[in-house]
Amino acid sequence: MKTQSAVPKVLTLIVSAALAVSAFGQDLSKAEDLYKKTDFEASLALLDKHSSSPATNFLIGRDYFMLGDFKKAVEFFSKSTDAQPNNGEYFDWLGRAYGRRAETSNPLAAPGYASKARVAFEKAVELDSSNKDSLSDLFDYYLEAPGFLGGGYDKAQAVAAKTAKVDAAEAYFQQAKLAQKRKEYESAEIHLRQAVQMGPREIGHLLSLARFLAMQGRVHESDAVFQQAQKIAPNAPQLWFARADVLIKSNRDLDEARNLLQKYMNAPLTVDDPPKTEASRLLKQVGGA
Repeated sequence: MKTQSAVPKVLTLIVSAALAVSAFGQDLSKAEDLYKKTDFEASLALLDKHSSSPATNFLIGRDYFMLGDFKKAVEFFSKSTDAQPNNGEYFDWLGRAYGRRAETSNPLAAPGYASKARVAFEKAVELDSSNKDSLSDLFDYYLEAPGFLGGGYDKAQAVAAKTAKVDAAEAYFQQAKLAQKRKEYESAEIHLRQAVQMGPREIGHLLSLARFLAMQGRVHESDAVFQQAQKIAPNAPQLWFARADVLIKSNRDLDEARNLLQKYMNAPLTVDDPPKTEASRLLKQVGGA
């Protein structure tokens, strides 16, 4: 009788555990959706801060990162990398968090965080050399960091060569950034146009070309590229932001810039769009609320 009576109890425990796992999965999925819609605080509210799940800690880390709490972001990304040391994406985000800590810390602490960022980015690429985000982050680190922190143009060039095997358009874009650093502006323009040619429907490269031309004082050419981007993705918030930013920097058509930024502030954004705090900062420059 004891064995028979124990069976329903075991079944009850199994069902309860299955329901708990299902509820956890639903919460994680909903939190991920909120994150993608840039509602980071609501996403965090659904997640268990004491979880041992690498996926949960990874999402918590991204939420904190987007909210500007880079110390917390490092804490939770570290939990994810400790639990899954072969996950390149986790190391890439850990590098981003350390990078932002370096940018926001005092001068004594910054070099240490920068070095940790480099190590994490290098580990991410070592684990998955096909991840475009990891390659891009390591490229940017090498491009921007001084030599004593492991940066260098030659190292950036080597990463661009790796990127070419994964995404030719992105590799041309990286070559353009490297050329600009070297003040080789003719070469930079050639590479930007090659990036656009390789990915003609990729609005990001068009916006980079438009920004570059405006920076060179070639505003009419810049306007033409913005019009090209407008035809491809007329409802892309990043287009409105970039156009407004260029207009403000060139002190032209400030009314249009204000309207574009107000439109941006009211648009549903994704994590790939510039944060609304940046749009708000620009809006104040043109007398917007």
